[in-house]
Amino acid sequence: MPVGQVAGLGNYGLCGTRHSVGMVVLDRLARQLAVADGWRVDRRCCADVALATSHGLELVLLKPRRFMNLNGLSVASAAEIYNLGPEDIYLVHDDLDKALGKVAIKLGGSARGHNGVQSCISALHSSDMTRLRVGIGRPEGAVTVSSYVLAPFSTEEQEKLEQVLAQAVTCLLEHIQSRVPAGDRG
Repeated sequence: MPVGQVAGLGNYGLCGTRHSVGMVVLDRLARQLAVADGWRVDRRCCADVALATSHGLELVLLKPRRFMNLNGLSVASAAEIYNLGPEDIYLVHDDLDKALGKVAIKLGGSARGHNGVQSCISALHSSDMTRLRVGIGRPEGAVTVSSYVLAPFSTEEQEKLEQVLAQAVTCLLEHIQSRVPAGDRG
């Protein structure tokens, strides 16, 4: 039975946009854990799911097949299916308050205006999920936040993105490993 869930938040079908960077991180994580060919549609939680093992922990990798503001329904359904509590869940999502290239782990707390995170908090009735915040920066000039997050990364940003994805996966795996008792690490 899996002991953790890693959910990449985003708008399904809008890959490549800033708002869906969480799903891109999940694709990169799946490649690194050698389960990139293991994604399958799980209609029970309306998501693409892959099962993986990292440092002796069985993980459910999840990409909701819903719009961002409904991602929590998929995350909560998968948590119920796999008997996981909010403290067993990692949410990977974009963060306007961090510059592109910055990633950070956040333990619980408020959604800070992020609709996908708020959806998860509402569906799980908890804010105890660990978050991996992937910086996308803020829009400049007259560009609205919604236009900015729903737009693809610029060519210049794309060049940075590969490094950001590697950094995000490393940060996530190191945090997951730190939660495994020393005698149980594989």
